[in-house]
Amino acid sequence: MNDSTRVRPDPVPGPRWTVGEVALLTRLSARTLHHYDDIGLLKPGGRSEAGYRLYTPADLARLWRVLSYRELGFPLAEIARVLDAPPGGEVEALRTQVALLRERARRAEATLQAALTYLQAAERGEGVSMTNAEFKEMFDGFNPAEHEAEARGRWGETDAYRQSAARTGRYSRADWEAVRAEMDALSARYLTLLRAGTPPGSPEARAVAADHRAHISARYYDAPPGMMRGLAQMWVADERFRRNIDRAGEGLAAYQSAAVLAWAQALEEQDTGGQ
Repeated sequence: MNDSTRVRPDPVPGPRWTVGEVALLTRLSARTLHHYDDIGLLKPGGRSEAGYRLYTPADLARLWRVLSYRELGFPLAEIARVLDAPPGGEVEALRTQVALLRERARRAEATLQAALTYLQAAERGEGVSMTNAEFKEMFDGFNPAEHEAEARGRWGETDAYRQSAARTGRYSRADWEAVRAEMDALSARYLTLLRAGTPPGSPEARAVAADHRAHISARYYDAPPGMMRGLAQMWVADERFRRNIDRAGEGLAAYQSAAVLAWAQALEEQDTGGQ
């Protein structure tokens, strides 16, 4: 006998669906549905006599909303917060996500146009280099070349500067587009946590900080925790950096700085056994 047709202790009448049946309906795996239950995102409203999960029509309606928000790019933790928030909170979250999606669409269009330019040049057997104006357009008015002399004066003798100069000197426009897309994704993740009220020392924020470090290490120079701490302090101490970072969202510089500092401290405590 199918679990969905057994007599159940749950007193509310109506149809019920097992994990396997919901998996078939939604093309989600049973493991995913179990995970949603474990984190409190979607707890089935019924149980069979044998204790198996049974989903109600209301559960499936909530699951539809979960999948809709996931398609919009919301992290699971943010989806749970939105679904359980008052109507005003849901509207605000959607407005924020719409703004982020519009920005991503703008970036995607710019990347497409860059790819078409490269394709046309490649078909003609030509190369494509970036002008200073194109740099400023890609990075919203920030042109690294304008700060080159200062950077060389402050860090020119360091291994990090030499490593970064060697790497970025070989970057094409497509490489810089990828760098910008990666940084936009990190900023979006920080902003989602910031606007959800997630503390910068939380595991979620520290996970973004770890990915931020990986981005810098892969794209520019090897960045151990001590160097990341110095960068994090500079993001808020230097008004130019703070203003440029906060263009993506008010308070972003302070939040990502605090998240990176918390990540670095957690690593140090782990290395010293919490002493």
